[in-house]
Amino acid sequence: MFTPNALGYLAETPSQTAGPYVHIGLIPKQAGFDIFSNHLGESPVGATTPGERIRIEGRILDGTGAPVRDALVESWQADAAGFYHAKPTADGFRGWARTGTDFESGLWAIETVKPGRVPGRHGHKRMAPHISLWIVARGINIGLSTRLYFADEEAANAEDPVLRIIEQPARRQTLIARREAPGRYVLDIHLQGESETVFFDI
Repeated sequence: MFTPNALGYLAETPSQTAGPYVHIGLIPKQAGFDIFSNHLGESPVGATTPGERIRIEGRILDGTGAPVRDALVESWQADAAGFYHAKPTADGFRGWARTGTDFESGLWAIETVKPGRVPGRHGHKRMAPHISLWIVARGINIGLSTRLYFADEEAANAEDPVLRIIEQPARRQTLIARREAPGRYVLDIHLQGESETVFFDI
């Protein structure tokens, strides 16, 4: 028989984490289940979406520096002109994608277009080009929200209102994707440790 605690509250139920079936339900193709003709979320852009084509990639690392090989990553972004869209556009831009870390290498990647500068809220300066990321994996009770900025947008980054609220300048660097080659950007996400990525409570 269950007895309430002294304050009269019911006990908290166990927190739910993303278990081993998250890939089957959300990115079945990566889990080896090629069962849909249209894999929702595979890319945020269409074949005719205008803008600079880029690939963003990286690893998600735990507190020991080991890659997390079963994480799921979702992205949201503006189009090349700096606008968000509530539904897919005629040129195939959706602005949202879902992928996962590779089970062997731990690498995640998204093929997209580089976003433009987005108008800031309440009259603030425009935000620097960025992509919002959401990460979930086994052991993470609540999905982690962060952003990816671009190292070659230094002037825009210096004015970005979100980057500027991060008090320690060195911590801002955890959100800056380095340009490894033309059209290729890399950002490793650290869940814990000295290089822990800045996560946002949204």
